[in-house]
Amino acid sequence: MSTAIGRAKAWARGIGALLAAVALLSCAGAAAAQDKPDVIRIGAPSVVTEKDNFYGSLGIARYKGWLDQEFKKDGIRIQLVGYRGGAPLVGQALANGQIDFAWQGDMLSLIGKSSGVKSRIVLPMSRLTNAYLAVAPKSPIKSIQDLRGKRVSYAKGNQIQLQVIHLLAGHGMSERDIRSVALDPATASAALASGDVDAVFGGADLIALRDRGLAKIVYSTRGKSVDATSFNSLLVSEEFAQRHPELVTRLVKVLVRSLHWASQPQNADELFRIWSLGGPAVSRYYLKEDYQGRPLPEYLSPLFDPLYLAHYRRTQDSLVELKLLRGQKVDIERWIDRRYLDQALAQLGLRGFWSPLDANGKPLATATAGR
Repeated sequence: MSTAIGRAKAWARGIGALLAAVALLSCAGAAAAQDKPDVIRIGAPSVVTEKDNFYGSLGIARYKGWLDQEFKKDGIRIQLVGYRGGAPLVGQALANGQIDFAWQGDMLSLIGKSSGVKSRIVLPMSRLTNAYLAVAPKSPIKSIQDLRGKRVSYAKGNQIQLQVIHLLAGHGMSERDIRSVALDPATASAALASGDVDAVFGGADLIALRDRGLAKIVYSTRGKSVDATSFNSLLVSEEFAQRHPELVTRLVKVLVRSLHWASQPQNADELFRIWSLGGPAVSRYYLKEDYQGRPLPEYLSPLFDPLYLAHYRRTQDSLVELKLLRGQKVDIERWIDRRYLDQALAQLGLRGFWSPLDANGKPLATATAGR
C-alpha cells in the first residue's frame, strides 16, 4: 500500500514538473512573441527613402511589395527614416538608437565603428560605385590635373570625399591643392551652372546634368581601378541583432531576393525603369551608362568576397593615413556577421549564383560563394 502511494506521489510530482515546464515554455513563447517590435526602423540618406524613389535592393523590395509581404503577417511595420544631412546623420541615428538598421557607406561606417558605435555589417548593399568629375560646358578644365587652384565642390564627410582624395593623390595632388567647397549635390549643380564653382565631384547623377546640356564629364572612375570606387553596406545595431536575430535574417533574405531578381539579365530593362522612378534627376539611360563595363551580378553581388574585404581594409588604411579614424582600428572580419547572409543564400537556394571577385575586382576561378 505504501509502495503504491509512493508511486502515485512520484507520478504526481512528475506530472506537476511536466506541467510547470510546459507552462514555462508557453510563457517564454508568449514573451518572445510579445518581444517582437511593432516597427523595424531602417535609416538611409533621404534620397533613398523618398516615397517615389525605389533605388537599390531596398527600393526593389519596396516596389515589389516583398518587405510588406514578409513582415505584415507579424504585424511589424517597416519604417524608412530618411536623413537630408546624408550619411553622417544616418550614423548618428544608429549610434543613438534612433534606428535599427543603417544603409551607410564605407568611410563613415568605419569611422563610426572605430568611435565605438555598436554595429554589425550584415549585407553589402552596393559596390563599385563610380565617381564623376563635371565642369561647365565651356570650361577649359579637361582633366583632374587642371583642378589645381580651382573651386571644386563635393559632399565633405561623405564617401565621395575619400574618392576625391584618392583621385587627387593619383594625380600628385591633395585637397590642399584645390579650393574645396562643401555642397550637397543639388546645390553643387546650381553652383556649377551659376559659375560659383569651377567643377563638381559626384555620382552618376552628374550624367543627367550632362544630358541636359548643363555640364560635361571630364573624368570618371568607370572602367578604371576599383580603388577609387565606393561601397555601401547594411548595418544593424548590436542590441537589435541580439534581441531579434530571426528578424535580421528575414530582412537580409528579402534584400538578397531583390538582388537576385536585379542581377538577372532579362530583368535589366525593368530594373532601370524602377530605379528611374525617382524623378527627372534619375534617368534609366544614365543608370545604364553608369553600370556599363561589368555584368550586373558583379555590381549587385551580396557576397563578402575578397574584393569587399580588400576594399574596406584599403579604406581603413586611408583613414588612418589621413588621421580621420577616431579610435582603434576596426577588425573587419569580426565586424562582419556572415550568419544572416549564409542563411538567406541557403533558404533561397542561391549558393553559387554570384561569383566572388578578387581584391582587384577580377573573377575568382574557384571560391566558396558567400565567403
